[in-house]
Amino acid sequence: MAAELTPLAISVLALLKEEPMHAYEMYQLLVKRHTHWLVKVRPGSLYHTVERLARLNYVRATGTERAGNRPERTTYELTPEGDDALTRRVETGIEEYVHEYPLFPVVLSEAHNLDAEDAVLRFRSRIVDLERWVTEIDGALAGAQERQVPEVYWMGGDYLRTQLISERDWLATTIERIESKDLPWQPRNNP
Repeated sequence: MAAELTPLAISVLALLKEEPMHAYEMYQLLVKRHTHWLVKVRPGSLYHTVERLARLNYVRATGTERAGNRPERTTYELTPEGDDALTRRVETGIEEYVHEYPLFPVVLSEAHNLDAEDAVLRFRSRIVDLERWVTEIDGALAGAQERQVPEVYWMGGDYLRTQLISERDWLATTIERIESKDLPWQPRNNP
Protein backbone atom coordinates (compact mmCIF):
# COMPACT_ATOMS: atom_id res chain seq x y z
CA MET A 1 0.00 0.00 0.00
CA ALA A 2 2.87 2.41 0.66
CA ALA A 3 3.51 2.73 -3.08
CA GLU A 4 0.12 4.45 -3.37
CA LEU A 5 1.41 7.48 -1.50
CA THR A 6 1.71 10.61 -3.61
CA PRO A 7 4.37 13.21 -2.80
CA LEU A 8 1.66 15.29 -1.08
CA ALA A 9 0.51 12.28 0.97
CA ILE A 10 4.10 11.67 2.07
CA SER A 11 4.34 15.30 3.18
CA VAL A 12 1.03 15.11 5.08
CA LEU A 13 2.03 11.94 6.92
CA ALA A 14 5.40 13.46 7.78
CA LEU A 15 3.72 16.54 9.25
CA LEU A 16 1.37 14.41 11.31
CA LYS A 17 4.34 12.41 12.57
CA GLU A 18 5.47 15.67 14.19
CA GLU A 19 2.12 16.39 15.84
CA PRO A 20 -1.65 16.26 15.23
CA MET A 21 -3.01 19.18 13.21
CA HIS A 22 -5.84 20.23 10.93
CA ALA A 23 -5.55 20.44 7.14
CA TYR A 24 -5.34 24.24 6.96
CA GLU A 25 -2.50 24.19 9.50
CA MET A 26 -0.75 21.56 7.35
CA TYR A 27 -1.12 23.80 4.30
CA GLN A 28 0.32 26.82 6.09
CA LEU A 29 3.26 24.82 7.42
CA LEU A 30 4.06 23.27 4.03
CA VAL A 31 4.17 26.74 2.45
CA LYS A 32 6.14 28.24 5.36
CA ARG A 33 8.73 25.47 5.04
CA HIS A 34 8.85 25.93 1.24
CA THR A 35 7.71 22.35 0.70
CA HIS A 36 5.56 23.76 -2.12
CA TRP A 37 8.79 23.97 -4.13
CA LEU A 38 9.07 20.18 -3.97
CA VAL A 39 5.40 19.12 -3.86
CA LYS A 40 2.41 20.64 -5.63
CA VAL A 41 0.42 21.97 -2.66
CA ARG A 42 -3.07 23.38 -3.12
CA PRO A 43 -5.69 23.59 -0.37
CA GLY A 44 -8.23 21.50 -2.30
CA SER A 45 -5.79 18.73 -3.13
CA LEU A 46 -4.51 18.77 0.45
CA TYR A 47 -8.02 18.24 1.87
CA HIS A 48 -8.63 15.47 -0.68
CA THR A 49 -5.33 13.81 0.29
CA VAL A 50 -6.18 13.92 4.00
CA GLU A 51 -9.58 12.35 3.29
CA ARG A 52 -7.93 9.61 1.22
CA LEU A 53 -5.39 8.92 3.96
CA ALA A 54 -8.25 8.66 6.48
CA ARG A 55 -10.01 6.10 4.25
CA LEU A 56 -6.77 4.10 4.15
CA ASN A 57 -6.60 4.30 7.97
CA TYR A 58 -3.25 6.12 7.75
CA VAL A 59 -4.66 9.12 9.66
CA ARG A 60 -7.64 9.52 11.97
CA ALA A 61 -9.69 12.47 13.16
CA THR A 62 -9.16 13.35 16.80
CA GLY A 63 -11.66 16.18 17.09
CA THR A 64 -13.32 19.15 15.46
CA GLU A 65 -13.12 22.73 16.63
CA ARG A 66 -14.48 26.09 15.57
CA ALA A 67 -12.82 29.40 16.39
CA GLY A 68 -15.07 32.42 16.03
CA ASN A 69 -16.58 32.75 12.56
CA ARG A 70 -14.08 30.35 11.03
CA PRO A 71 -15.28 27.07 9.56
CA GLU A 72 -15.00 23.90 11.60
CA ARG A 73 -11.55 22.36 11.48
CA THR A 74 -10.93 18.68 12.03
CA THR A 75 -7.65 17.74 13.66
CA TYR A 76 -5.93 14.56 12.45
CA GLU A 77 -3.25 12.34 13.88
CA LEU A 78 -1.00 9.70 12.35
CA THR A 79 -2.00 6.07 12.92
CA PRO A 80 0.52 3.25 13.36
CA GLU A 81 -0.45 2.05 9.85
CA GLY A 82 0.25 5.53 8.50
CA ASP A 83 3.60 5.67 10.24
CA ASP A 84 4.53 2.31 8.74
CA ALA A 85 3.34 3.38 5.26
CA LEU A 86 5.38 6.59 5.50
CA THR A 87 8.51 4.71 6.51
CA ARG A 88 8.12 2.11 3.76
CA ARG A 89 7.47 4.78 1.09
CA VAL A 90 10.51 6.82 2.10
CA GLU A 91 12.65 3.67 2.04
CA THR A 92 11.50 2.59 -1.43
CA GLY A 93 11.56 6.16 -2.75
CA ILE A 94 15.23 6.46 -1.82
CA GLU A 95 16.24 2.99 -3.02
CA GLU A 96 14.40 2.75 -6.33
CA TYR A 97 14.86 5.07 -9.29
CA VAL A 98 11.53 5.96 -10.90
CA HIS A 99 11.65 7.42 -14.39
CA GLU A 100 9.41 10.47 -14.45
CA TYR A 101 8.20 12.33 -17.49
CA PRO A 102 8.76 16.07 -17.02
CA LEU A 103 7.83 18.51 -19.77
CA PHE A 104 11.22 20.15 -20.32
CA PRO A 105 13.03 17.18 -21.93
CA VAL A 106 10.06 16.78 -24.30
CA VAL A 107 10.08 20.40 -25.47
CA LEU A 108 13.88 20.36 -25.56
CA SER A 109 13.70 17.39 -27.94
CA GLU A 110 11.47 19.49 -30.17
CA ALA A 111 13.47 22.73 -29.92
CA HIS A 112 14.72 22.09 -33.45
CA ASN A 113 11.31 23.34 -34.56
CA LEU A 114 12.46 26.84 -33.60
CA ASP A 115 15.01 28.93 -35.39
CA ALA A 116 18.39 28.85 -33.63
CA GLU A 117 18.17 32.52 -32.62
CA ASP A 118 14.71 32.02 -31.15
CA ALA A 119 15.79 28.91 -29.26
CA VAL A 120 18.81 30.71 -27.82
CA LEU A 121 16.62 33.64 -26.75
CA ARG A 122 14.25 31.26 -24.97
CA PHE A 123 17.13 29.32 -23.39
CA ARG A 124 18.51 32.61 -22.04
CA SER A 125 15.08 33.48 -20.64
CA ARG A 126 14.92 30.10 -18.91
CA ILE A 127 18.39 30.68 -17.42
CA VAL A 128 17.15 33.95 -15.90
CA ASP A 129 14.17 32.09 -14.42
CA LEU A 130 16.43 29.31 -13.09
CA GLU A 131 18.72 31.90 -11.48
CA ARG A 132 15.70 33.49 -9.79
CA TRP A 133 14.71 30.11 -8.36
CA VAL A 134 18.26 29.42 -7.16
CA THR A 135 18.31 32.81 -5.43
CA GLU A 136 15.00 32.06 -3.69
CA ILE A 137 16.19 28.64 -2.58
CA ASP A 138 19.50 30.09 -1.40
CA GLY A 139 17.55 32.52 0.78
CA ALA A 140 15.41 29.77 2.25
CA LEU A 141 18.41 27.53 2.90
CA ALA A 142 20.31 30.40 4.51
CA GLY A 143 17.28 31.07 6.72
CA ALA A 144 17.19 27.42 7.77
CA GLN A 145 20.90 27.54 8.60
CA GLU A 146 20.47 30.77 10.59
CA ARG A 147 17.67 29.12 12.59
CA GLN A 148 20.02 26.16 13.08
CA VAL A 149 17.61 23.76 11.41
CA PRO A 150 19.56 20.51 11.03
CA GLU A 151 20.67 19.93 7.45
CA VAL A 152 18.85 16.60 7.28
CA TYR A 153 15.56 18.59 7.22
CA TRP A 154 16.47 20.71 4.20
CA MET A 155 18.34 18.22 2.02
CA GLY A 156 15.44 18.22 -0.46
CA GLY A 157 15.90 21.95 -1.03
CA ASP A 158 19.64 21.51 -1.51
CA TYR A 159 18.98 18.71 -4.02
CA LEU A 160 16.53 20.93 -5.93
CA ARG A 161 19.09 23.76 -5.96
CA THR A 162 21.73 21.40 -7.36
CA GLN A 163 19.37 20.28 -10.12
CA LEU A 164 18.54 23.87 -11.09
CA ILE A 165 22.21 24.87 -11.20
CA SER A 166 23.03 21.83 -13.32
CA GLU A 167 20.25 22.68 -15.79
CA ARG A 168 21.34 26.33 -15.91
CA ASP A 169 24.94 25.36 -16.62
CA TRP A 170 23.89 22.82 -19.27
CA LEU A 171 21.77 25.46 -21.01
CA ALA A 172 24.63 27.99 -20.93
CA THR A 173 26.94 25.41 -22.54
CA THR A 174 24.28 24.57 -25.13
CA ILE A 175 23.90 28.25 -26.02
CA GLU A 176 27.68 28.52 -26.47
CA ARG A 177 27.65 25.43 -28.69
CA ILE A 178 24.82 26.78 -30.85
CA GLU A 179 26.44 30.20 -31.23
CA SER A 180 29.87 28.71 -32.05
CA LYS A 181 28.25 26.31 -34.56
CA ASP A 182 29.66 23.37 -32.57
CA LEU A 183 26.02 22.25 -32.34
CA PRO A 184 24.69 22.52 -35.89
CA TRP A 185 21.11 23.77 -35.84
CA GLN A 186 18.84 22.43 -38.52
CA PRO A 187 16.40 25.03 -39.83
CA ARG A 188 12.81 24.09 -39.23
CA ASN A 189 10.77 22.83 -42.11
CA ASN A 190 7.84 25.08 -42.87
CA PRO A 191 4.86 23.16 -44.21
